[in-house]
Amino acid sequence: MGRKPSTGERWVRRRALGSPPDDRPVRGSVGFALVDLTALERFPDIDGPGLAAADAADRLLLDVAADALSHTPPGKLVVVDDAYGALTLGAAAAGAREIRVHQDLLTGERALAANAARLGDPATFTSLPLDGELFAGAATVLLRLPRGLDRLAEMAELIAAYADADVRVFAGGRIKHMSLSMNDVLGAAFDRVDVSHARQKSRVLTASGPRRDQAREAIGRWPRREQHADLALEVAAHGGVFAGTRIDLGTRLLLEHLDATGETATAVDLACGSGVVAAALARRRPGVQVVATDRSAAAVASARQTAAANGVADRVTVVRADGAGTLPDASQELVLLNPPFHSDTAVSTGIAEHLFAEAARALAPGGELWCVWNSHLRYRPVLERLVGPTRQIARNPKFTVTASRRR
Repeated sequence: MGRKPSTGERWVRRRALGSPPDDRPVRGSVGFALVDLTALERFPDIDGPGLAAADAADRLLLDVAADALSHTPPGKLVVVDDAYGALTLGAAAAGAREIRVHQDLLTGERALAANAARLGDPATFTSLPLDGELFAGAATVLLRLPRGLDRLAEMAELIAAYADADVRVFAGGRIKHMSLSMNDVLGAAFDRVDVSHARQKSRVLTASGPRRDQAREAIGRWPRREQHADLALEVAAHGGVFAGTRIDLGTRLLLEHLDATGETATAVDLACGSGVVAAALARRRPGVQVVATDRSAAAVASARQTAAANGVADRVTVVRADGAGTLPDASQELVLLNPPFHSDTAVSTGIAEHLFAEAARALAPGGELWCVWNSHLRYRPVLERLVGPTRQIARNPKFTVTASRRR
């Protein structure tokens, strides 16, 4: 008998697998005797108050899916958008093997690998793109519910189209980020959707009975596309990309002043989202070469489609990267940025500060970061500190555009 976990510790226990209720942790062959989800780290993602590597929704998902996990053959479990490894490593400790994993964020992918290396054998899972191969023949899917219904729809359609006919999908999240519309989205791709009891302000939706024919027809609609005649741009977006096919007001303000950035041979669209800024700049300046980066796989796929739709794919290179991670130090003349202020579902300015520092590292002396941000966030002192002298270019009631020159 192992010790009883103290208050605040969250072990994956035998009782989660339907075994006799005791306090002994699950023992697996991944190289560690127990899984303490509080031991997981967010690295290399930003950290800070209110930013945890695992939460109550992860724990509830593992508990609700415990019986299914115990009966899932090797290679038949898929885990989607596991933030930092709680679901994958928890399932591995429960005996799951050859787990297929997709995480939209590169930082989450790296965190899972790092946590697995610290706590056990990383060979128990394989990271794959979000496509039919990921879900082919899957019997069980563990899924963290996304913020956007469009991403949930795209994932549900892929699962229903390619997974086993008897697949069970366990989709969990924090109640404050869930809506009844999520039931409807899953219900469009599956015959049945069940709802768990709430626990620690979390719930799990369980979907079964995939509507394969409807789903295979529906997935042909991705990415969504929208023509913006006022800007002479077409935007393509997969589910979950910021603003979808719309062009948000902050980006529009930055685009209004794009010509004032001056002529450069190269430019970077940092945290590019659907690639609107990169495509707009490349269309206006036939001689410029643009690198568009984002840590989101969905954003990267969308930005490539947006560049192609606007005839500039030959001059816009889109890469999945954490900030400017693929760019050499002091190598860039111009960086353009509309920074997010969320880290997953938590509001945090840490991601913006990380991107400011990345821009500063990549900029050559005298190069400039042009940034648009929500005016109430008052980023100017941070930009002055991290990048260099900063001047205001434009401001409206909601957004501010600044230019910061690298010292």
